[in-house]
Amino acid sequence: MEIKHHIKEEELIKEKEWISDAQKNPERFSKLYDKYFEGIFHFIFRRTDDEDVAGDLTSQTFLSALQNIKKYEFRGVPFSAWLYRIAANQVNKYYRDHKKKVVFSLEESVAWKLLDEAEEDHQEEKLSRLVSFLEELSSEDMAVLELRFFEEKGFKEIAYILEISESGAKMRTYRAIEKLKAFFESRGAIKQ
Repeated sequence: MEIKHHIKEEELIKEKEWISDAQKNPERFSKLYDKYFEGIFHFIFRRTDDEDVAGDLTSQTFLSALQNIKKYEFRGVPFSAWLYRIAANQVNKYYRDHKKKVVFSLEESVAWKLLDEAEEDHQEEKLSRLVSFLEELSSEDMAVLELRFFEEKGFKEIAYILEISESGAKMRTYRAIEKLKAFFESRGAIKQ
């Protein structure tokens, strides 16, 4: 499966210019906001399944990014990884503060990508089994699968967002995929 996670060199140069401009003058943050708003909103929406909450948390994410833009330092990953880290922290804070059960919204097209990792053969009932699996999954495992397959992030970005090592990001992802495979095997979902 092809994961789009590399930013082109010219895009990275332009992004660094936008960041530098925003660090000098916060009014110039709008280019970064416009570029990343939709992706951050969808990331948060999948984790809350509530449009109003997602809108509020997205606003908080960008407000926090704007307030801290002068502290931002390039660390070998796109600026979006920093935004995803802030967004993930906002979502975690929301769930802690509201003592709610974590939810996850699953798009069918992405679900098929995840199923492709577990097996070769697709059947419609496997989507409902996938949802069951995801409901049983730990938040740490869900986070790596979400970033890898739903947000299409590379391991270096996942590591940065989750504040773990790159090898830790790879290990967590592969372990989560192995759990997915074992889940389907234990329920007779994979034909031998």
